[in-house]
Amino acid sequence: QVQLVESGGGLVQAGGSLRLSCTASGIIFSINAMAWYRQSPGKQRDLVAVISGGFTNYADSVKGRFTISRDNAKNTVYLQMNSLKPEDTAVYYCTCNTGGRDYWGQGTQVTVSS
Repeated sequence: QVQLVESGGGLVQAGGSLRLSCTASGIIFSINAMAWYRQSPGKQRDLVAVISGGFTNYADSVKGRFTISRDNAKNTVYLQMNSLKPEDTAVYYCTCNTGGRDYWGQGTQVTVSS
């Protein structure tokens, strides 16, 4: 059974940085895309960044501040978040697509204080 475990969330002041990690276990088939989403209270879950092969894409709100990367040997995806803003506060979820299915982690809280 595929499981995703996120880590690296926490409380940071505006302008600070955090690095999120997400490791997938139980992988049988190759992983296609991996991505990060985020959800604030009362809002929908939105795509933050996605990586598939050499392709990356970002939400406009995080372009130039966040960087997604991946270590295929470790089945791990990272999200480096710089110049954090209070509006980046949310629960961040990672997801991967493998074997024709999407799997989700449990989420990690990121709180940016002003």
